[in-house]
Amino acid sequence: MGDGIVGGKVAIVTGGGRGIGRGIALLLAQEGARVIVSDIGAGLDGAGADAGPAQDVVGEIKRAGGEAIASTLSIAEPDNAEKIVAAALAAFGRVDILVNNAGILRDRIFHRMSWSDWSDVLDVHLHGSFNMSRACAFASRTPAPSCT
Repeated sequence: MGDGIVGGKVAIVTGGGRGIGRGIALLLAQEGARVIVSDIGAGLDGAGADAGPAQDVVGEIKRAGGEAIASTLSIAEPDNAEKIVAAALAAFGRVDILVNNAGILRDRIFHRMSWSDWSDVLDVHLHGSFNMSRACAFASRTPAPSCT
C-alpha cells in the first residue's frame, strides 16, 4: 500500500465487507489510508451475521502491505457506533474519513412494504449513518485524537 492521496489518514468504511464498500475500503488502503472495515456480514436483506466478509477485506489489505482492522458491530445501535470509533482511535489514534456505505435491501413495491421492513431499512441507512457521523463528530470535539 502506498503513500497516495490519503496517505497517513484513517478511514472507517461501513458496509466495507462486500460490494461497493469493499471496493472503497481497498482503494482507500491502496491510496495509503489505514482502514476500519465495518460490516456485520449480513445478507443484502439484512438477515444473518458473518465476520468473514470484514475479516476477508482486512486480510486483503494486510497482504497488500496495508493496515486495517475489522468491526462486526451493527451501526444501527448508537453504542456500537461509539465502540467502532473508539476502536479506530485505539488502533490508529485518529479518524479522518467516514464512508457511510452500509445498507440493506427490502426489494418490495412500496405499497406492499411492511412497517417492519421500512423500519429495518431506516435503522441501517438513516440511523446507522447518523450514529456513525455523530460518534465521529463527538470524537472530533475532544482535544485528543479525533475525526477531522
